[in-house]
Amino acid sequence: MGSSFLIIMYCEDSVKAKMLAAKCFSLVDSLVDIYTDYKPDSELNQLCNSAGSNISFNCSPALFDILKLSKEAFEKSKGTFDITLGPLTHLWRLYRKEKAFPDSVSVNEKLQLTGFRKLKLDTINQSAFLVQKGMQLDLGGIAQGYIAQKAIDLLKKNKIENALVDASGDIVCIGKPPGKTGWAIAVSVPENEDELFSRQLFVSNSAVTTSGDIHRFIEHNGKRYSHLINPSTGYGITSTQNVTVIANDGTTADWLTKACSILPKKEAMKLARQMNAGLLIVETKKGKIVFNSSKNFNQFWKTH
Repeated sequence: MGSSFLIIMYCEDSVKAKMLAAKCFSLVDSLVDIYTDYKPDSELNQLCNSAGSNISFNCSPALFDILKLSKEAFEKSKGTFDITLGPLTHLWRLYRKEKAFPDSVSVNEKLQLTGFRKLKLDTINQSAFLVQKGMQLDLGGIAQGYIAQKAIDLLKKNKIENALVDASGDIVCIGKPPGKTGWAIAVSVPENEDELFSRQLFVSNSAVTTSGDIHRFIEHNGKRYSHLINPSTGYGITSTQNVTVIANDGTTADWLTKACSILPKKEAMKLARQMNAGLLIVETKKGKIVFNSSKNFNQFWKTH
């Protein structure tokens, strides 16, 4: 999905390690072919091409599973995580590439094509129906964490006890490196990918994801608009912050960072508690770094 993918595992048999790595990458490639919107013939794009046709699309088990999880995430996040924002993410992607800012008419036109109520899921027949012509789904906020989790699940099934998978920052791990208390994961300072906080996360059997606007944003009239779009406005959020989530699985960690980036801080903390997840929101205010963290996050974030 246009992202890097890293696997680290500890295995006494190099032949087995090589074989499992190949299996993992094969699994990743097969899921990417389903979920990506960069390939015209992906299953996701085939579904989107059926929008407004009054015909239900029969989904593969893998596609239907992530659509169902996306619906649950939409409901739990009070609509702040929404995969139907595809028309808007495509619009902003185009304008970022051209280093321009979309006019309000274009944004509002695309906004009218969004809304989870326009995506109907049939759990009996495992089919999906897109009500309105022009609808597009974007799984970029959930698929990387989902795929990373599937890769870890495959390794666990094959008796690997210590491993880490990194899908472009969506990290899922089991066990820990030999002689260590956990996998060490750094957290970057907002607006600066080269500067890391001195404290690190030390985690095991968990998933960690950080969302921010280091790479993807548009500056306009003195404001910085993130690639993370607010479903209620159609515009990227303008707060300067990084959001880090520690969750039990990669799928949850992935979508939860997006939702908690949009929700007010109190509601974000409440949602994290409901999902049994740790949450850190790091903001830049008047040139100063401000930390907001849940109680269960700090036990993992240490100076080592």
